[in-house]
Amino acid sequence: DVQLQAFGGGLVQPGGSLRLSCAVSGFTFDDYAIGWFRQPPGLEREEVSCLSSSVTHFADSVKGRFTISRDSAKNTVYLQMNNLKPEDTAVYYCATVKCTYYSHRYYAIPFPEKGFWGQGTVVTVSS
Repeated sequence: DVQLQAFGGGLVQPGGSLRLSCAVSGFTFDDYAIGWFRQPPGLEREEVSCLSSSVTHFADSVKGRFTISRDSAKNTVYLQMNNLKPEDTAVYYCATVKCTYYSHRYYAIPFPEKGFWGQGTVVTVSS
């Protein structure tokens, strides 16, 4: 069974940091890339980052503030979020994706089909 579990969210003040984890099972990182997405309150889901064996991509809104890494021994992908802003408030999800290059940038495309998704973890940035 393919499973993903995202955790690590919480309440943080503007300028603070959080590290989200995405623990996976039932596949290896050679099988699928991992994407992070977020859905701010009342808004559409948006892509945050895509990580494959050859691609590391971030949305412009988080570039320079977020980093992504993976620990294959622990089957876990980490999203380190620094200098958080109130607009980073959202439910964050990880999913299996393909990091696909199109029109001068990469996109995290859920794969296979609609992808496998973890449950969301809530990040609230507020003073």
